[in-house]
Amino acid sequence: MKTIYKDILASISKKEKGLAVLIDPDKMVFEKVPSFIEKVNASVTTHIFVGGSTVDENTTETLVEEIKKYTKCPVVLFPGDVTQITGKADAILFLSLISGRNPEYLIGKHIASISKLEETNLDVISTGYILIESGKETAVERVTGTEPLSRANIQYIVDTAKAGELLGMKLIYLEAGSGAKLAVSKEIISKVKEALNIPLIVGGGIKNKKQIESAYNAGVDLVVIGTAFEEDESFFDDLRSPLSVGHFPKGEK
Repeated sequence: MKTIYKDILASISKKEKGLAVLIDPDKMVFEKVPSFIEKVNASVTTHIFVGGSTVDENTTETLVEEIKKYTKCPVVLFPGDVTQITGKADAILFLSLISGRNPEYLIGKHIASISKLEETNLDVISTGYILIESGKETAVERVTGTEPLSRANIQYIVDTAKAGELLGMKLIYLEAGSGAKLAVSKEIISKVKEALNIPLIVGGGIKNKKQIESAYNAGVDLVVIGTAFEEDESFFDDLRSPLSVGHFPKGEK
């Protein structure tokens, strides 16, 4: 059994931060994987997330196999559906959309995934997934038929995150959504982090090094970047040098 979650906890105890690159199988050109991962390895990236809201069956497994040829970074599934589960990865974020009230994404998809998960050695990390209003409709909203939580109602966001923890979630993930106009605010991050005793992940709308550092300073344990890299791979150049905070140790390339 992989120990990705235990490694995250150990690094957090040393006050080290993480940075994940999210790769959407539907948007990644297979032939570009070697050069893209080379840039990932040269940056301060500590984890690679793979997944998307709508992905063709078997695409994820093929992509994960290719990615793992070129990196020692942990590869973590960030699945939008059961079809994206593959034992070729190291771990899976077992996402429950606790900001919404669609039973399929609270528990239904999870039940459907068990037979596939039992055939793998994945480190299954239960994750409370909270979609935050970001200034535009996201793919998550469309696919799940749910609405994001209002940015203005911070206490409700905090209470939702805390409820996820008390239900037994191992991580809380605050998500503004792919291509978000507005990232999750520092105030939301700091208030949620203050209430939690489990790791906090934030993604969506983070497009530069300054925003990454701002999220860390607000209390985030791991930042996820996706669209920013899809639009401009030169962003990796800004992430070759250490940020203003320590990072999780990464595997030898």
